[in-house]
Amino acid sequence: MALPARSPALIVGGGPAGAAAAIALARAGHKPRLLERTTGPHDTVCGAFVGWDSVAALRRLGIDPFALGAHPIHRLRLYGSGHEVETRLPRTAAGLSRRCLDETLLDAARAAGAYVDRGRSVRAADPGRRTVRTDDGEEIGADALLLATGKHELRGAPRPRDTSRDPVGLRTALSPSKTLDAILDGVIELHLFDGGYAGLLLQEDGCANLCLSVARWRLKRAGGIPNLVRDLGAELPGLRARLAESEPVAWSAVSGVPYGWYARGTEPGLYRLGDQGGVIASLAGDGIAIALESAAEAAAALLAGRTSDAYQDRLGRRVAFPLLAAEGLRWAAERPVPRDLLMRLVGTFPSLPRVAARLTRVGG
Repeated sequence: MALPARSPALIVGGGPAGAAAAIALARAGHKPRLLERTTGPHDTVCGAFVGWDSVAALRRLGIDPFALGAHPIHRLRLYGSGHEVETRLPRTAAGLSRRCLDETLLDAARAAGAYVDRGRSVRAADPGRRTVRTDDGEEIGADALLLATGKHELRGAPRPRDTSRDPVGLRTALSPSKTLDAILDGVIELHLFDGGYAGLLLQEDGCANLCLSVARWRLKRAGGIPNLVRDLGAELPGLRARLAESEPVAWSAVSGVPYGWYARGTEPGLYRLGDQGGVIASLAGDGIAIALESAAEAAAALLAGRTSDAYQDRLGRRVAFPLLAAEGLRWAAERPVPRDLLMRLVGTFPSLPRVAARLTRVGG
């Protein structure tokens, strides 16, 4: 099918934010064009936790995570400073791999009538002209440019922040294990340590998804990922027991994750979605919800003829407090004294994580 030289809406990135925006626009009768660098199903560094607000947002798009085999999650288990605390979540969440979620959303975008171009890497953008240049040298223009490249920067449209001191995100999968199945049944675990934290849950393919947020100094001091994992195993008995049941399959990483940042403005016609609009600390578990909510907001703004400035201002006001609350939790989790106090408080008042969950939610 021949594509127009200039699209009404050009979406860069086929993750939850980009795909959800394409679905909303296409179902409203528009013909958005979406560029995605991968050619097929793939894993990402981002985790597999789909919060209850994300579950609701996906269902509004006609996608039920549990029909896809998502692992139900009812409880949170916290480890830190020698303490272990378990409490229930406000509502049922899901463990679903990004491989499965992203492909399902892209399929839905195609079915709705969006143009989905796979294997198209965007090398640079010119927000002023609302054009992008692909790896094969093609220049593609649009009336509206929706930037949904996740935590990765795009040349020509970077987030205005120095990320040299920001943490590193790591992710791996632990192969299926009956012991891990029993330990993680219905649970998401957070293991807190100096300079970071690790999250662990089961996903639909039977693997356990293990994600880490690690301060650069901690990774540098360890001398690499294998040494870091060894050090954490010695430091965290609970995590060591999980790793003893299954070896990591492979590690992927993304550096300079700007937790707490959100866009306070934009250029005419440029809409920043998902992590390009605001980056919440991963321990809050609301990243996918922000992606889906920002997609809905951006699509609604375009359909109503509202400016990108109006959209970005509204999104910024919605995410500002949740991001601030999540940064406070991250600060406490990564330092010995406040972490010990945090764990003692949660042990005494098990409802505190549910209060924290409400404070860090954007999608409800």
